[in-house]
Amino acid sequence: MTEPSPSLETLLDALGDCGWRLADLGACEGAAGNLSVCLRGALEVRGAFPLEERVPLPLAVPGLAGATLVVSGSGRRLREIQARPGANLACLVVDPGGTTAAMFTAPERGFRQVTSEFNSHLAVHRDRMAAGAGFHAVVHAQPPHLTFLSHIPRYQDPRFLNARLLRWQPETILNLPEGIGFAPFQVPGSAELSLQNATLCRTHQVVLWARHGVMSRSEDSVQRATDLIEYAEAAARYEYLNLAAGEPSEGLGAEEIRAVCAACGVEQGWF
Repeated sequence: MTEPSPSLETLLDALGDCGWRLADLGACEGAAGNLSVCLRGALEVRGAFPLEERVPLPLAVPGLAGATLVVSGSGRRLREIQARPGANLACLVVDPGGTTAAMFTAPERGFRQVTSEFNSHLAVHRDRMAAGAGFHAVVHAQPPHLTFLSHIPRYQDPRFLNARLLRWQPETILNLPEGIGFAPFQVPGSAELSLQNATLCRTHQVVLWARHGVMSRSEDSVQRATDLIEYAEAAARYEYLNLAAGEPSEGLGAEEIRAVCAACGVEQGWF
């Protein structure tokens, strides 16, 4: 976001665009996937979301007191945010103390609560905002090729995973120089998954959840968080195609990748 405090209309348009793009990727079948943004500063939400109630937060976030979060609802289709944001999104303003929030919704609200994985979103927002961010976006989706590879034992080794995925096109290493984090399987929505994911998100922009999907984050925009999923999924698709063809290609060589990074001033530790 170029502006310090984007308008609600800007955020809703961005969330709608990303929901549609993730659906186009086949990464949010049915009601799968969820999105959220967190920002400090004034954000007028009552015009579009006039209904207010007090809700408990899944973890204490005193450092986010006063911050506003826009979050997708549980059981909602991300592809429908663009046409009906009020039916699919909620706005939460964190109360002092960080254990509850005022939740603002629209009359056409189509869900009882926000996404069941809000604890994972909130933990990452807490960390990044504490590190000085004024805006932060989180996206969870299930891109098919990344999710498929996460079922194969050898791709559950982070070094093997990254050595294989970062080799297919220069854009991958340039956009994900820290690589893709890998989280062993945990029950969706669990406290264990939330903690594991938050820890990995401190050092990675994209984390692959074993047998589940990915979470990405960005301090620039929700579109950027979605772009990162696209880059990672494109790499996984190349890897899948190579496996299906009997592995005829080695992809970019280590020297070629290092040359690309040197030319672009990107530091990485994989090759």
